[in-house]
Amino acid sequence: MTAPTHRTTSRIARFRKLSVTGIATAGAAAAALMMAPSAAQAATVPANLPAAQVSAADVPAAKKAKKQYADNLDGWIKEALDIMKSHNIPGTYEGLHRNIMRESSGNPNAQNNWDVNAQNGTPSKGLLQVIQPTFDAYHVAGTPHDLTDPVANITAAANYAADKYGSIDNVDSAY
Repeated sequence: MTAPTHRTTSRIARFRKLSVTGIATAGAAAAALMMAPSAAQAATVPANLPAAQVSAADVPAAKKAKKQYADNLDGWIKEALDIMKSHNIPGTYEGLHRNIMRESSGNPNAQNNWDVNAQNGTPSKGLLQVIQPTFDAYHVAGTPHDLTDPVANITAAANYAADKYGSIDNVDSAY
């Protein structure tokens, strides 16, 4: 084996320098891409605000993650309470839970086929045993227009109870 010449050593040194520079450049570009806002986020930030001054408060609430609820009685009540709060409908977890357990034992598909409403062709349905005309009159915007949807049923019934009794918390029997 022969000793490397000055020319070979120089070429290797240049190659190493280019490799390190290339890696550093690629790394900087990747970091910049990761830190840059998406097009949707960038459009919501004032153009004259330096990137270093952008905070979570500058991103509208609609861009933040939607709150997730469990698909069970506890989750339905919590989601209904959040919707009720945004519509100024009074009620508590305890009041809703107590009435739901009395009316349907927590079954969102419960249906009463024997009372006077059922005899008149409008059976009570859902967690809080609401009849269709009452649901239609007290439906809360932002919930499905479906009598047996658990959250829609709870919010409509709570809205009705608030109108007739001041709050679902004041209901202690069939209403």
